[in-house]
Amino acid sequence: MGEKQHRYGVTIVWTGNTGEGTARYGGYERAREIMSPDDGEVGKPAIAGSSDPAFRGDPARWNPEELLIASLSACHQLWYLHLCAEAGIVVTAYADAAEGVMAEDAGGGGQFVSVTLRPRVTISAGSDAGQAAALHHRANAMCFIARSVTFPVDHVAAIVREPVGTSC
Repeated sequence: MGEKQHRYGVTIVWTGNTGEGTARYGGYERAREIMSPDDGEVGKPAIAGSSDPAFRGDPARWNPEELLIASLSACHQLWYLHLCAEAGIVVTAYADAAEGVMAEDAGGGGQFVSVTLRPRVTISAGSDAGQAAALHHRANAMCFIARSVTFPVDHVAAIVREPVGTSC
């Protein structure tokens, strides 16, 4: 598949050792820092991570499940904005209230069974709302991350048109 390859790297550092390592399941924190690799480039800010609170995680930190949903949402948004720009549709605002469903099995393992993106897109008064809605299907088909997962990524989009005379 494909002629071009892109490589991505991250560094994960566990910061949850409370002094006894993993001697006890309840004796360590699930805290971690997600960072860009130390490759001499300008570093990105670290992301404070943990596990889901259902798995003894810190609710104030991002968990892997939330980051997966955020990645799907962001990838869709970037493709959608690209496709709208190509089609002459002027998007003036975009927000997504995405949600994923993970099913946990009796053995403690699990997997995502679905993600639903709920983008609310505001377009200029002169833009075609029907075409704006249809481009979500194409963005979903183009998204690198959505194409890489084995569960369905659906979208329920709302298109709002700005009143005449208010667009950029």
